[in-house]
Order: sequence, then structure tokens, then C-alpha cells
Amino acid sequence: MSKNLVIVESPAKAKTIQKYLGKDFEVKSSFGHIRDLPKKGMGIDLATFSPDYEVSADKKKLVAELKAAVKKAEMVWLASDEDREGEAIAWHLADELKLKPENRKRIVFHEITKNAILKAIENPRDIDQNLVNAQQARRVLDRIVGFEMSPVLWKKIKPGLSAGRVQSVAVRLIVEREKEIREFVPKASFKLDGIFLNKTEQEISAKLKKDFEKEEDAEKFLEKAKTTEFKVLNVETRPGIRSASAPFTTSTLQQEASSRLGYNVTNTMRLAQRLYEEGYITYMRTDSVNLSQEAIEGAKKQITSEYGSEYSSPRNYTTKSASAQEAHEAIRPTDFAVKSISDVQLNRLYQLIYKRTLASQMANAKIEKTVIEIGNASLPQHFEAQGEVIIFDGFLKAYGIVKTEDDDEENNEKLLPKVSVGEILSYKKIIASEKFTRPSARYTEAGLVKKLEELGIGRPSTYAPTIQTIQNREYVDKREIDPHTREVVKMSLIKDKIKKEVLEEKFGGDKNKFVPTDIGEVVNDFLTDNFKEILDYGFTARVEESFDEIANGDQKWKEMMTNFYSKFHPRIEDVEENADRANGDRLLGVDPKTGKNVHARIGRFGAMIQIGETEDEEKPIFASLMTGQNIATISLAEALELFKLPFELDEFEGQGVSVGVGRFGPYVKWGETFISIPKGEDPLAVSQARAEEIINEKKKADAPIATYKGDPVTKGTGRFGPFIKYKDLFINVPKKYNFESLSQSDINELIDAKLEKEANRYIQQWEKEKISIENGRWGPFVKFGKAMFKIPKKKDDTKYEAEELKDVSLDEVKKWITDQDKNAFVEKKKPAAKKPAAKKTTAVKKPAAKKK
Repeated sequence: MSKNLVIVESPAKAKTIQKYLGKDFEVKSSFGHIRDLPKKGMGIDLATFSPDYEVSADKKKLVAELKAAVKKAEMVWLASDEDREGEAIAWHLADELKLKPENRKRIVFHEITKNAILKAIENPRDIDQNLVNAQQARRVLDRIVGFEMSPVLWKKIKPGLSAGRVQSVAVRLIVEREKEIREFVPKASFKLDGIFLNKTEQEISAKLKKDFEKEEDAEKFLEKAKTTEFKVLNVETRPGIRSASAPFTTSTLQQEASSRLGYNVTNTMRLAQRLYEEGYITYMRTDSVNLSQEAIEGAKKQITSEYGSEYSSPRNYTTKSASAQEAHEAIRPTDFAVKSISDVQLNRLYQLIYKRTLASQMANAKIEKTVIEIGNASLPQHFEAQGEVIIFDGFLKAYGIVKTEDDDEENNEKLLPKVSVGEILSYKKIIASEKFTRPSARYTEAGLVKKLEELGIGRPSTYAPTIQTIQNREYVDKREIDPHTREVVKMSLIKDKIKKEVLEEKFGGDKNKFVPTDIGEVVNDFLTDNFKEILDYGFTARVEESFDEIANGDQKWKEMMTNFYSKFHPRIEDVEENADRANGDRLLGVDPKTGKNVHARIGRFGAMIQIGETEDEEKPIFASLMTGQNIATISLAEALELFKLPFELDEFEGQGVSVGVGRFGPYVKWGETFISIPKGEDPLAVSQARAEEIINEKKKADAPIATYKGDPVTKGTGRFGPFIKYKDLFINVPKKYNFESLSQSDINELIDAKLEKEANRYIQQWEKEKISIENGRWGPFVKFGKAMFKIPKKKDDTKYEAEELKDVSLDEVKKWITDQDKNAFVEKKKPAAKKPAAKKTTAVKKPAAKKK
């Protein structure tokens, strides 16, 4: 057995490090944290803020294996990542594995290379308790905020909601941006673009330096331009430079991977993690732009050999954020000699990191900017043409030119023809186009990361999980926003004639941007009304600063928690007791048919329209909102249209046909089959002919593609990918098969494999009782209906073997089930009893009100 045991977080990292260490070292993985706060309950003593950590059930076996390995080793090297989370993992390991200070060493490195690992072994240290406490403070504070605020949302809005210190602020940013867009009033102006010709018929594109607010002013200008002799009034050429950006931090990598590669934040971090663990890049969670001297030298050598010494310009960058602490270097390649790697997906991100780092050490690009002023003294405004010429490409040679979301659509990097002052130009055409101002853009993932970083909210490690959480909670989504249409005026001056046109333009549409959901807006408004301090951007940033102070040893974490909780908890109690319920209720107007009020609000199953009041003698009627509609913007007319659904059409092939909208969107119902109406299609516009088309398309898609032992086999695509269906079995089709042209032998192979698997699934089965003993991933278990139950140990405290379970009686299995759920076999003749139950609750409410 090895004398030295090295413990890291991930198996991939363990595998890479094992290559660099000799026989005297054994490298094992802890698979992340081995213990944490319990999943159920808060797990924190609120008097002392002491966390009650526990080893999760799925980690107990691993911890036992690590304890056994520790007993055989003379020295344990804790080699988790060098950020706060990594320090906490090392501390939990040391505590849970009962490691004595003399038998443990903490080592850190920001790249997984042989030199870095050996250097770390030579320079061990002890666990940094300040970093551990900073992580504990974040974990405990976020747990308290989540556990105390979430039940308030359950009580005041609806069950199942959640709140969080960082996630709620991220939702607030998205909601406020959406409200800003709704309230934005566009202003029109006329922009003029001209194309002029010099004596050799070369084109010069130019823009008028001032816009016109009114159409008549733009038209007057064009009338005057008809008879104007255009001249070159001025030519100015001035040198300029472009500098390379700093090497990547976590946030800038996420932003650039989004704009250049189209990767979302989660995908970027997953690939970066792999690149780090396989030794290709330095640690990927950092807010530092610093490079080591070794990296600067490595980049210089590569640049000089590949491009020439004139392209090399070694430099170091300073981090803007005073609290940068996660790692001590930017994200960079560990070896500049490795220009690409074999894995295509990994290589795309690696190339981005490689080129950005190399560019940061290269010379500035030299440009020459030319500005030509075109006009006449008789005109109130003059045109301006701009062009750029790259004299020396410098860092652009490696990184290229990057356009951002904010860049003008017009490309100014064009070469202008040589002209001289006083030269006469003729116009080819001058166009006056009506343009409207635009509101701020909705956030992309990269844009949201940038904003959170600007405000000092969260840290590199929190951006990806925060963005994932707010989508999982369905507070925001990336649904497609359909554009609106408006009329715009365009006037063209060509060959001394002005042509006026009224065109249509689309505006306001969006794809792949964050939009708040109805429930997201209601939750945000409730939290901002009742927990201003927690949702305040400044407060969230100040909390991050406190964590930094704890990490530096300048503040005690429990004191910080005491100070926070003394103000936070009384607010929770006050809101719970006194705040009104929130459902986003918006009165749209009065229904002309019934004279009753029409409301848009959040109901038990989401956003809905309600006609009538809850307390009315006659019960209100409800309709669900359709995709793309929301409480804040739906009109009375649109709301009333929803009550036309569902509607009946004529029978088709002997079965009833209707059109409706449900939980999963609009549908055509044919007999008992629900068929989704294609995205973007208005269900109210579905005619009999269109419904039959949709049904026929479904029939075609569901038509058998083959038979197996005389029974039909169909195919489809579901949430887990392509599948074939045989009887009641859904069988996933792996990528190795050509799904579009499955052969009979492919189908036989897939079904045979599934049937074999199903045969091995059941140890015993009682179909009538819906009870079975099945083989599972973690061993045998009992299934009753859809519920799963554990198999208890035998009387001698040993586990049942599969063979023994074949002889267990049904009565015994029923006893195992009732031991775990006393009501499992209680007769469920309760559907009819639900009505009295509902009456009871309403009847009880009235006396309760009288007592008060």
C-alpha cells in the first residue's frame, strides 16, 4: 500500500494527477463535498449559527473507503481546489476522516501539470480556517435566507416556491428590464444615408451628421440636395491603436464563449472543468487577470516563433475588482506548445482560451482612421464618411476582430477611396429612413453574468448555478417573443426624383433572451415590496464584501451572522403576520355578456383569466393563458377570446374533434388523442380542414414502421430523445443506430434487448395488486403502484439476496409496505368524499371569522 494518500474532488482530476506521482502515492477522489447541511430541515442552530453537517447517504460507502485508505497511509495530502469551496472540502475531509495535523498536509495548485503538482508537494501548508469560515458564512446565510423566506412565499403566493439571496436578485434584474421595455415609448427620427461618387466612379458611403425629428424637415433637405453641388469639405487622417483584452476570468470566458461559440454558461463551465482536470488549462474559477512570469515567458516564446518578434509585447494586467480572490491567475493554457486537442467540443473552448491568452501578450494593432466631410455651404448639415485601414495587425493576427452586441450594425472598417479637399462629388442616392429608438435589450446569459459581476453580486463559482436555478424554478425562461409590426416612411432621392414609400417593419421580437414568467414577476414584486433590504443590489454586494473580510481574517463569521439575523428574522415574522397575499391580480375590465369583472391573476395551476368574484354566489369561470401571453400585458379583448376555447368541430373518421388549450399549450383533441398545435399557430384560427391536416400529420407520424412478432412498432421523439414503441414499451434508440432508416434487424435487436432487460427487472410480480419486487440500480426494492419502498434486513441483520426474495410471500411484502406507509392499503373510496371535504373547509372558515 502507498505511504501517501492524495485526496482530490473529481475522478478525472485524480486520474491526471496519478500519472505525475510515483508508486509512493495513491490518488483518490472525494466526488466533491463528502458532507453538507442536511437536505431536510435547516440544519443550523440559530442560537449559535453552528451548522449540523452530515454525510449524505450516497457518500457513506465512499467515506468508509476513504477511512480504510487513511488507516494504511502515513501521510494524507488534501489536494482540493484552491478556492473557498475547495478549502471547505479539505476541512470536511480532515474532520470526518479524523486526520491529525501531523498526518495531513494541504496542497494547492492552479494547474494540473507535473511541475505544478511536484511544486505543491514541496510547499504544503495547513488548512486556511479563514477561507473555510468564509465558505461556511455563505452556506449558512444562504440556507437561512432560503429556508425562512421560502415558506413566506408558500403562505402568501402558492406552495412550492423558493427564494434565495443571489437568485432573487438575478430575477429582479430580469423583471426590471422587462418592465423597462414595456414602459418604453419609442421616438421616431429620420436618418439620412448617402452614396457619393468621385470622378472615377468609386463609391463613398456617408451618414448625415444630424437626424431630423420631423418627416417634412427630412423631405425639405432632400429637395435642397437635388440641386446641390456636393464637395469634399475636409479630409482628416489620424493614426490609432487597438489593444488586446486581458486574459480570461470566469465571467469574461462565459461572456465570450456565449458570443463567439453560442455556449450557455453551464456548458462553458462543464467544458472548462474538463479542460482543467485533464491538465490543459489553469483553474477555471477565478476573477483575476494576472499571469505568472512562467506563462508570460511561454507566450513570448510561442508568439516569437509563430509570428515574429515584432508581434511580441509581454505585459501583465491588473484586476479591477479589489476583492478578486478565487485564484491567483487568469484562465490560460498550461502549455503554449499545445495548440489544439483531439476532442472537438473541448478544442473549440480551448482555442478560445489559447488565442485570448496569446493575444494578451501581443503588440497593439495599428490603424489609420480616415474621416471625409461631404456637403455644401448652402446645406444646414453635412455628411460624414468614416473608414479604417489596419496598418499593422498585431494581436488581431491571433484573435481576430470581435463585434459585440452593442456595436453598430454598420461596419466602419472599410477602405475609402483617395479624395482631395474641394473635389466635386455626385450623389448616386440619398435615403431618408424613419428609425425608432429602441429600449435596452433583454439579458442573454452572458449579459446577465456581466451585470451581476458589475454589481458585485455572487462570485465566479455562483453564476452558472444561479442562472440554472432561476430557470429550474420557472421564474424566467427563454421563450420566443413574437415581433410586432409598424409602418415606417422611407424617402429616396435618386436621379433628381424623390420617391416616398410606406413600409412595414417588425420590432420587439426576441430569441434566446431571458423573459420573466408570470410567477417570476409576482414573486419578485412581493419580495421587493416586503424584503427591500435583501433584494437591494447594494446589500447583496456588501454581503460579498463581508465574506471577503472573513476570508482575509478581518471579521468573525458568527458575528457577521448574528448581526444579519438580528435584523432579518424580525422582518420575516412581520411579513408573515401582516403582508397581504399576492397573486398579481390585474382587473382588466367588465365582461359585456355577464357584467362581471374580468381578472388576470396567478391561480393554483399558473396564470389564468377569471370572470366573476370568488365570493359571488355563482362560481367564477376560468381560462388558462396561452404561450406568449402574460398577466401584465394581456388586454380585455384577448382575455375574453380565451373563453371561446375549447370549441367543438365536426367529427372526423367517426371520432369527435375539438380545439383547446391545456397545460402543455394549444391542442386538437381527436377522440381520446391530444395533438399539439404547431408553435406560433393561433388555436382560435384552427378550422375543420386545418384540424384534419393536424390529425393526418399525427397519424402519419404514428404509423407503424415495422412489426415484431405480429404486433406493430411505431417511433417518435420524446424528452429523452428518439424512441420506438412496442406494445407498452418505450425503447430509447442510441446514436449508433440511424433513427431515420431503422432496419427490421435494428428493431428486433432493440426490442430483444429491452425484453431481456425487463425479464431481469422483476424478481417477483403480482400484477393484480400492482406490487412487484424489482432489481434496481442500487439493489432490489419493492414497488407498489408508482411508489417505491425499501426492503428491510432479515432477522439476523443481513440483506436479502435476490434468490431469497423469489420465495417471499405477498403478505410479507404487504407488511414491508405498511411498515413504511400505514395508509398504503387504506381503501381509496375517497373521490366522492372530496366534495364534503371541500364543504367542510368552507363551513369551518365562517365560524373562525366570527370568533376573531
